[in-house]
Amino acid sequence: MESIDKWVEKVIMSMGVSEGAAPYLRLLSLLIVVGLLSCVFFYITKRLANGILYKYIKRTRVKWDDLLLDNRIFSTLAHIVPAVIVRIIAPILFRDFEKILPLVVKLTDSYLIIVILMIITAMLRVAEKILAKSKAFTDKPLSSYFQLIRIILYIAAGILILSILLGKSPVYFLSAFGAMTALIMLVFKDTILGFVASVQISANDMVRVGDWVEMPKFNADGDVIAINLNTVKVQNWDKTVTTIPTYYFITDSFKNWRGMKESGGRRIKRALYINARTVKFVDSSTRNRYEQYHLLKNYIVEKQKEIELFNQEHEVDTSVLINGRRMTNMGVFRHYIEAYLRNHKGIRTDMTLMVRQLSIEDRGIPLEIYCFTTTTVWVQYEEIQADIFDHLLAAVSFFDLEIFQQPGGSDITRAFSGK
Repeated sequence: MESIDKWVEKVIMSMGVSEGAAPYLRLLSLLIVVGLLSCVFFYITKRLANGILYKYIKRTRVKWDDLLLDNRIFSTLAHIVPAVIVRIIAPILFRDFEKILPLVVKLTDSYLIIVILMIITAMLRVAEKILAKSKAFTDKPLSSYFQLIRIILYIAAGILILSILLGKSPVYFLSAFGAMTALIMLVFKDTILGFVASVQISANDMVRVGDWVEMPKFNADGDVIAINLNTVKVQNWDKTVTTIPTYYFITDSFKNWRGMKESGGRRIKRALYINARTVKFVDSSTRNRYEQYHLLKNYIVEKQKEIELFNQEHEVDTSVLINGRRMTNMGVFRHYIEAYLRNHKGIRTDMTLMVRQLSIEDRGIPLEIYCFTTTTVWVQYEEIQADIFDHLLAAVSFFDLEIFQQPGGSDITRAFSGK
């Protein structure tokens, strides 16, 4: 290369150029040649990456190498070639320009660091996508960890570039960062809090991607679609997206419905309000009518035997309805509801199932149904719940009971008409 350098200078001087101007023209000429050479090698390398290598990788069965192409790792590698060429030739090109050579070398080294950083970050993105598809990491906040790694790499690359450009040791800048700890804590406060929160969320298995969470403070109610270093994204049921700082999942309360999904049953907890005026004892004629109801036949017979035995033992005068033990239409209806639920294919009988009477209110007597469906799918759950209450609302009149409701216009009209 040195012989070429001298030969170019001789050719320039033979053309009548003065000895003082010859080195500058020689440098300009060689810079143009090196620039063209770098562009040619860069083009060839990129063509190899996007042509032959691309076709070969697309034919392979494995998928991870496709991710390398999608993240342009091979195209980025092509940028190293011209930088290496300039780095090797620069000491010869600038042998007569000792003040410019250090700057060229520093800029070339800085460029190489940036290219290497781009390659490493691209490989990290590939690793993140591969791990995200693994069953072991599908519900882990991988994005948070990879974001932290990228931030550390950016800081390290920045320190190295400053160290090269200013001619200082990296330790010098690290010590300077140590002195600026308070400022760093202020600038990276959300990042630090987010990282700590991500670690705690992962370690305690508090939130996973795909969980249904509720956080009323942020009007969030939906599925978690992403857990990042600084934020958690929740897609609400109306398809809007709420972005919540990660550390609020540590400092504030929220509801995670994952336990419900994993149990395989979703709770129904709703009450029918019975008009207290319609509650009464069951007489013999009413009891005979109840025995015709399929779900109550055995219960009515066994319960009546138990009541008659008790009244006989205590010599109760049963000619008066209030004396002794008797069934009530509301008690029979409550047992009917329980029997209906136990025979419903959409209700789980291996989980809590009960029908309970709550304290009387101004709206009537609450008869609360507490059970779990066989599915956690929202639409199916609502269908099962509606099917049950449709039936019970229609069945309540068969027990001479009424559902309490605030009087409307038609109720007042019927009252005045005497109907």
